[in-house]
Amino acid sequence: MKKIEELQKIIDESNNIVFFSGAGISTLSGIKDFRSKDGLYNMKYKYPPETILSSSFFYMKTDEFYKFYKDKLNCLEIKPNIIHEYFHILERKGKLKSVVTQNIDGLHTKAGNKNVYELHGTIYKNHCIKCGKLYDAEYVFKSKGVPKCKCGGIIKPDVVLYGESLPEYDYNRAIYDISHCDTLIVAGSSLTVYPASGMLRLFNGKNFVIINRDKTDFDQFATLVIHDELINVFSKLK
Repeated sequence: MKKIEELQKIIDESNNIVFFSGAGISTLSGIKDFRSKDGLYNMKYKYPPETILSSSFFYMKTDEFYKFYKDKLNCLEIKPNIIHEYFHILERKGKLKSVVTQNIDGLHTKAGNKNVYELHGTIYKNHCIKCGKLYDAEYVFKSKGVPKCKCGGIIKPDVVLYGESLPEYDYNRAIYDISHCDTLIVAGSSLTVYPASGMLRLFNGKNFVIINRDKTDFDQFATLVIHDELINVFSKLK
């Protein structure tokens, strides 16, 4: 409880907060994470999920990619939880500058946050690889088999697959905000995925907070570390 009170004090005294979120944030909404013992990477498929979610696999075995993608990454009916809503409130109060997220589920935007930088893209944006026409997520997930454009081209989700670069605008804005904020709060991330987690080293503000169930390699650099279930922490904050 003492650490949660310390976190509350940090938030109360901060006016330039950046929130860095990982998959652990969305598990409270019913979305499976990737690396926990019950996560997607520990499930058995015809191909390993890491292989399926690669750029080369998308182009070589598009039908198999979409079988997995539609089955496991459809978040259309998922709603934001208490953590997403909490950071929306902080943004409305003028305390939160931006959300930097590794998640592709769009829940921060659904919760009402305006400044959201999606380092790994989002399921809600899709484009035809032939003509560039844009399509929404509902069209993709409700299509049969591989979603096709009116021109006949294959539609690709604007999510960052293995082997692809992070979106330049979101990446650059995230770097700027992290390097200029006074408080950085990281929650629900194992901080093992680069280059996204590497940008945390650019933080030079006052308060570096990590909230995660398990230890991370960045714990040693944080000013406050809380190892607990996220619901136990955020349900106690004002």
